[in-house]
Amino acid sequence: MVSYRISEVSRVLGVSDDTVRRWIESGRLEAVAGTSPREVDGASLAQFVMAANPHVREESVSTRNLLEGLVLDVVSDKVMSQVVLQCGPYRVVSLISTEAVHELGIVPGTLASAQIKATNVSIVVPQKR
Repeated sequence: MVSYRISEVSRVLGVSDDTVRRWIESGRLEAVAGTSPREVDGASLAQFVMAANPHVREESVSTRNLLEGLVLDVVSDKVMSQVVLQCGPYRVVSLISTEAVHELGIVPGTLASAQIKATNVSIVVPQKR
């Protein structure tokens, strides 16, 4: 069984330690019995995240890797634009056409999703503590 400290869960989900504790107390997340400090069961955490972020969207797209966020900056020239989004704790930078930026009305403060479609995604697992 894999388990994580409350501080690890809060960092990964971009919420406070107190929020994670409230989720445990309300039964939304399962704490591992007998651990001190309290830890969260990894399987329970995965189920919680999947339920909170269903892959069903109003749009019909094949991409399943959607990161919702807030546009922080748009830098455009005549042809291309750099769009910077803050998606939870992650900063995502995209290069798209300036025409698309204008058509979609993308300006700082716009809520948007980054659709990521990659044929090569590396997975890094942190060292065991």
